[in-house]
Amino acid sequence: MTKVNSKEKSDARVDFSHFEGLPEPVQRYFKHVLTNGQPMIRRIEIAQAGALRTRTDSNKWLTFEASQSVTTLDKNFTWNAKIKFCPGMFISVEDRLEDGMGSGKVELFSIIPIASDKDHKPLNSGALHRYLAEAVWFPAALLPESGVTWTAIDDRRALASLTVKELTVELEFRFNDDNEVESVYTEGRYGQFDGGYQKRPWEGHFRDYYEVEGVKIPKYGEVGWWMDGSFELVWKGEVINVSVYY
Repeated sequence: MTKVNSKEKSDARVDFSHFEGLPEPVQRYFKHVLTNGQPMIRRIEIAQAGALRTRTDSNKWLTFEASQSVTTLDKNFTWNAKIKFCPGMFISVEDRLEDGMGSGKVELFSIIPIASDKDHKPLNSGALHRYLAEAVWFPAALLPESGVTWTAIDDRRALASLTVKELTVELEFRFNDDNEVESVYTEGRYGQFDGGYQKRPWEGHFRDYYEVEGVKIPKYGEVGWWMDGSFELVWKGEVINVSVYY
């Protein structure tokens, strides 16, 4: 189900003529997932459901339900999740990126604090990597007008770079035969390992694209870390509902 709020529409619109000079696979992607002349989305709210595990060496998958709110002009997001870890008990997680600063907190029953972290380079960088990867759910945020710089790699790959508050992250976007983003990859995204933050190779996969108000987005996504040559999936989820605001 999709809800559309068109009040206070943005004057900015998608213009296919601006794609000239972009890498060929990026041009094909934008022309496939966007509609020429459509207004730029200012805000999007996404409901998700799925499963995650808290460590790459854990065999326990925890189910979650989550809502994510993204404002594309200032590149902010808030992800609120309720994670079930045993019958009748849950923990709540809030991840945020606001004005270039990442933060996260974990609470039992949304009341009792368990852990929190805020505003340091590894956290900020990791949150910005996440924003760039998840922009496949609001692809106008990947346009050059939205601050993303694209560099060609080959006919199926291109490097996207985004800078916020003097912090720059890069992701390799990989495209399939249908001109959709099928995966993203970086050699180094910050994550928590062995009690501290470390950079590790990180990858995300997307599939099952469908149309929401003239925009094609993936219904399913998953992400994981490369550990000693093995890909360890840690998050997988599906889009349940989308609300867009122009």
